[in-house]
Amino acid sequence: MYGKAILSIAFVLFLFLSYSIFIGTVDIRSYFFPSLPPPPPSSLPPRASNKPPRASSSYSPPPLKVFMYDLPRRFNVAMMNTREKVDDNSSVTAEDLPRWPQKSGLRKQHSVEYWMMASLLYKGEVEEEEREAVRVLDPEQAEAFFVPFFSSLSFNIHGHVMTDPETEIDRQLQVDLIDFLYKSKYWQRSSGRDHVIPMTHPNAFRFLRQLVNASILVVADFGRYPKSLSTLSKDVVAPYVHVVDSFTNDTVPDPFESRTTLLFFRGNTVRKDEGKVRAKLTKILAGYDDVVYERSSPTTETIQASTQGMRSSKFCLNPAGDTPSSCRLFDAIVSHCVPVIVSDQIELPYEDELDYSKFSVFFSVNEAVQPNYMVNQLRQFSKEKWIEMWRHLKNISHHYEFQYPPKKEDAVNMIWRQVKHKLPAVNLAVHRSRRLKVPDWWRRRR
Repeated sequence: MYGKAILSIAFVLFLFLSYSIFIGTVDIRSYFFPSLPPPPPSSLPPRASNKPPRASSSYSPPPLKVFMYDLPRRFNVAMMNTREKVDDNSSVTAEDLPRWPQKSGLRKQHSVEYWMMASLLYKGEVEEEEREAVRVLDPEQAEAFFVPFFSSLSFNIHGHVMTDPETEIDRQLQVDLIDFLYKSKYWQRSSGRDHVIPMTHPNAFRFLRQLVNASILVVADFGRYPKSLSTLSKDVVAPYVHVVDSFTNDTVPDPFESRTTLLFFRGNTVRKDEGKVRAKLTKILAGYDDVVYERSSPTTETIQASTQGMRSSKFCLNPAGDTPSSCRLFDAIVSHCVPVIVSDQIELPYEDELDYSKFSVFFSVNEAVQPNYMVNQLRQFSKEKWIEMWRHLKNISHHYEFQYPPKKEDAVNMIWRQVKHKLPAVNLAVHRSRRLKVPDWWRRRR
């Protein structure tokens, strides 16, 4: 009986060893004959795993391929210095791109159009993974089309005074641009849906806006745009270009105690629409020793004073301007002064990537105009909570820097990344439009 059991066990071991040798898990030859070369790898396919392959942390998607129209300089950089005599009909190149003037006042805040164009013109050595968009010279390779028309600067230069005869220049530029675009086969191919047009000033492109309502508009907010023209589903909200200097050496041992002002505001207190709350806040915020609420006009001196005021304050007040947003928010961010946002209709840049509640405080207009309410809420912030928000500001402030050459995840690269996010919906609309006989048929159902 024991003999049969031993034979059975030996037979099972023999089968197991034979199978192991056959599939290659046991190399018996190397044991008995160590001088022999190793056997060739098994030709059997690897065993399937239920676990998905781990994505490489270093992977970054390729940059967006953008074709930029060669518009004559009169549509863009010629407006930067109207005293300089240039060939308005030539197009700008990387070699002759003028630098944005240092002393441009409030025009700087609407200069997003310049930085987007400059980022595409740049030819320097920048690693591909550091760029969100690159220029292609063949429009057939393009994923998006950039229209380098400085519509905001055009308004500031030619149309700021609505009754001025110069306004006609602003209107004519828009007429000429529409004529140019509508003749382009690439505009016709998508009805302009894959075209990117910056218009961050609320009055930019005001004469013919409706003719580009299908395009990806780069705006500061939606305060002056009807729903038929601009929506979050297709457009990109960009930050204003900050006017104050960035706080680059904010390294004091105790930032909470060093910022002696609780709440700071300096700016125009007479605004339109939702911005009328500024006038009400003048009375509500009067009488506090640790609150600065001052009316001022933008000059070199007042901008410097605002820079110092923001750097010495824990919270910076950002009520709505003539439209729901204002440049002051981004001045506060680069000053590492926790923004206090008072606006019921504001939309914020990069909000699909950034959680503003981690570094900003929000009040509705009704809350802000209640006497003592806002100040009492801010005084309840613990030192630890404020320092946490301050540190977060320091970590994300580079997303609001416009610079040339562009740098990884700076403002212009973040904007191009937002454009990327809009393209799947653009492609869906374009592809459907090519085959639908009854567009948007589902809206006609009862």
